[in-house]
Amino acid sequence: MSKYLLNKFLYTVDRDPELVERYRESPRETVSWWETERAGELLNAIPAEATTWLRFTDEEREALAAHDYVKLFELGAHPFLTLTLFIALFERDHAEPLAFQRQYAAELAHFSLPYPDITT
Repeated sequence: MSKYLLNKFLYTVDRDPELVERYRESPRETVSWWETERAGELLNAIPAEATTWLRFTDEEREALAAHDYVKLFELGAHPFLTLTLFIALFERDHAEPLAFQRQYAAELAHFSLPYPDITT
């Protein structure tokens, strides 16, 4: 598992409005495309360097494809990266201000210290 790769996905998708929309509408396809086409390029890997750190685990891939930020947190994705991306994805679906942020906090409330390790 590469938490760095997982966090890099969250970071790069969040910073591109077109990718945010693509990920919102077609998450599984976007994750597959990003992993195949962008991961190595963004991490300056040469084509011959096909190591596991350039691929998501099945568990990571599924959590990303399902927009499962609770599972992503459990897997060690950085909570600020998941929060900012998922605000971009889903805040518009809530009428009340900060409603998504409250939902995010409530869904992660069952975690207690020590939190999952977020070091990369």
